[in-house]
Amino acid sequence: MEKRIGTISIVIYDKSQASTVNNILSEYADFILARQGLPLLDKGLHIITLVIESSSDKINALTGKLGRLEEVEVKSILAKGKAN
Repeated sequence: MEKRIGTISIVIYDKSQASTVNNILSEYADFILARQGLPLLDKGLHIITLVIESSSDKINALTGKLGRLEEVEVKSILAKGKAN
C-alpha cells in the first residue's frame, strides 16, 4: 500500500483525555516521524502536532480513534504526492 506524508494536529480541551491520547499515539508510534506538544495551561488547551508517514488507511484509523474522544479535536493534512 502506498505511503503518504502529512501532519496531524490534535487539540485537547480536557486534560484528563491526555493519557488516552498518548496511549493511542503509542499504538501508532511506528509511523510518527516527529511529535511536538504545547501545553497552553492559561487557556486550558493542550496541542500536539505530528508529522506522519503511512498508508491513508492507517492515518484514517488513527485520526478516527482520536476524533471519537470527548473534548479532543483532530485535523489532518496529507501531501498530494506519495512518499518514496
